[in-house]
Amino acid sequence: MENRGKSFSSLSCINLSSPDVRESVSLLKQACLDCGFFYVINHGISQEFMDEVFSQSKRFFTLPLTVKMKLLRNEKNRGYTPVLDELLDPENQVNGDHKEGYYIGVEIPEDDPKSEKPFCGPNVWPAADILPGWRQTMEIFHQEALEVGKAVARIIALALDLERDFFDKPEMLGKISDPSKGIYGAGAHSDYGLITLLATDDVLGLQICKDKDAKPQTWEYVAPLKGSVYSESWRYAGALEQL
Repeated sequence: MENRGKSFSSLSCINLSSPDVRESVSLLKQACLDCGFFYVINHGISQEFMDEVFSQSKRFFTLPLTVKMKLLRNEKNRGYTPVLDELLDPENQVNGDHKEGYYIGVEIPEDDPKSEKPFCGPNVWPAADILPGWRQTMEIFHQEALEVGKAVARIIALALDLERDFFDKPEMLGKISDPSKGIYGAGAHSDYGLITLLATDDVLGLQICKDKDAKPQTWEYVAPLKGSVYSESWRYAGALEQL
């Protein structure tokens, strides 16, 4: 990995296995007040399983486009999004994001009344004969990632002087970049929702801007940290990220 000439941001690490809850609350609160970004370590998802998730993910995205397009994202926001399909920063981008994606959520059968709600319903899955074991791996990963999100949310609640389980309530949860040419993997944006958890491999790409109103903006790389997930939480209004 070539890192010379790149500016890197220094981020706090929130250790979910630490018995010192007060320290975790203090670190998270300061990180969110500073910029809204931090690493999460000792989160309970094994590195071996994360390697399997990345391997399975690569198996899907290397399928022919004709196969992937049969799983196109539906009105429930479940399924595949092709390259250029999403546009996160129309002010600076000349076209859509140079990335692919695949959306899944909590599995809700079509005959369940809850499936009538926006963004609720069954997931879209590749056929088992095309990608055997893919669905099972992603379902386990989704469940484990939800548990990490809940653990981070409990620290956020304490940092806000709320009850530890405040956010456990159901109603609370819910091509290569070239910025000089207006081409981005994912344009500058602030994520919606309470928490974003981003599992990374060893490929450098994520950048953050701690002050979106600065002229000019300063974008810093976030170095991959083995065994961690990157998190944005308790959104700091002045921050952005891009790929």
